[in-house]
Amino acid sequence: MAGNLLARSAHDLGAAAWFGGTLMGAVGLNGATGKAKDPKERTRLSALGWAKWTPVQVAAFAVHAAGGIGLILGNKGRVAAQDSVGSNTVWKSLVTVLGMALSLYSGMLGKKVGELAEQGGEGATEPRPGASDELAKAQSQLKATQWLIPLVSGIVVVMGAKQGEMQRPENVKKGLFKR
Repeated sequence: MAGNLLARSAHDLGAAAWFGGTLMGAVGLNGATGKAKDPKERTRLSALGWAKWTPVQVAAFAVHAAGGIGLILGNKGRVAAQDSVGSNTVWKSLVTVLGMALSLYSGMLGKKVGELAEQGGEGATEPRPGASDELAKAQSQLKATQWLIPLVSGIVVVMGAKQGEMQRPENVKKGLFKR
């Protein structure tokens, strides 16, 4: 077994936590809090739940990034020489940074929704009639970002799987002689 097990595990587990946690939040947490009887509790509890997730998500980002850097360093020759590996690495890095930025923005929106929780909501990301424009806008944007993040993090997972496939001996051989 090649010497990238720790880096690959950190990279993949970080991405898996990011993807799974945000998908569970969008589906499970928001879905469950949307069933609260008190409309104020719907927004308040969702904001609290997402706030509890934030430190785990930050840790997932750090573990994923550390693993990714380890993989790049461990495969720097192949990244430079094998066809498509370098470009895939750059694109995956850009998509990862985009996802992290979306996550940060989503956290800011969630904080705003939490601050306006007294107005209540039809759901965690659905305003109720008569909600302020500020809350309705924040909830609408939050709903979009909370669904975009699992999509973007899922793309990162798929791009990582592609990089794993690029390490198969037959793909390395093709990629090195293609240039």
